[in-house]
Amino acid sequence: MTQNEDALNFDCEGDSLVGILSGIGRPAARGVLIVVGGPQYRAGSHRQFALLARSLAARGVPALRFDYRGMGDSGGEARTFERVAADIRCAIDRFFAAVPGMKEVVVWGLCDAASAALMYAHEDERVSGLVLLNPWVRTSQGLARAHLKHYYVQRLFQAGLWQKVARGEFDFRGAAAAFGRMIVEAAGRRRGAAGSAASEAPFTERMEDGLRRFRGKVLLILSGNDLTAQEFKDFVAGSARWRRLLEGERISRHDLPEANHTFGRCDWREQVERWTGAWVENF
Repeated sequence: MTQNEDALNFDCEGDSLVGILSGIGRPAARGVLIVVGGPQYRAGSHRQFALLARSLAARGVPALRFDYRGMGDSGGEARTFERVAADIRCAIDRFFAAVPGMKEVVVWGLCDAASAALMYAHEDERVSGLVLLNPWVRTSQGLARAHLKHYYVQRLFQAGLWQKVARGEFDFRGAAAAFGRMIVEAAGRRRGAAGSAASEAPFTERMEDGLRRFRGKVLLILSGNDLTAQEFKDFVAGSARWRRLLEGERISRHDLPEANHTFGRCDWREQVERWTGAWVENF
């Protein structure tokens, strides 16, 4: 940690959670809560979340990144992104207690953290903004369609494929079987995430409902070289309701055409930091 950071411990339904607050000791009206996506902890892939928090703190914007229950240094049982609303709420409670004068918070999330943020934000009036990167909308059908549309078409234009064919090394039978399975899956009925309760709507519907009910501003950042982002784009293209929501005036969008899922190159990460910081300061 730097001198401008402090470790926070806080309770969530009887379990101890751990977070790192960047920008300590400064009063601020708006802060950023960085929500972790996937099976990660608060540093993030290639330390992305730690670097983002420090970049925001350098702008005078406090940022808190934390571990869900069951992850990193936090106690309790692990849970899916569909079951972290209490964790997010407890983190926001602690964030407000730690930063004098804070009036609102922006929730920043990558992948299924963006999905969790969308399902949560409308329930908490303290959340004034969302930064959503490559939101997770995966279903088995959606994944199959994305593979057919993006992977297989691109593969036809790769020299390595035709070199294998010329050398007699290409497995036509195996490829045909895999392609056939993908077509069958792509034609299947759309399903929600595995593990959703039977009485609940699919998580993608709850994301849409959350976005519709949320009254704050939204910044959407999408990678160009990422299957998750492509799935999201395809999902939106196939839904008139999603398109109407994302065409609204309160939604801003940036695309990084070459970036991968976690913005793993230094220039991609720094671009995300600049977009995030400028938007948080000015929306």
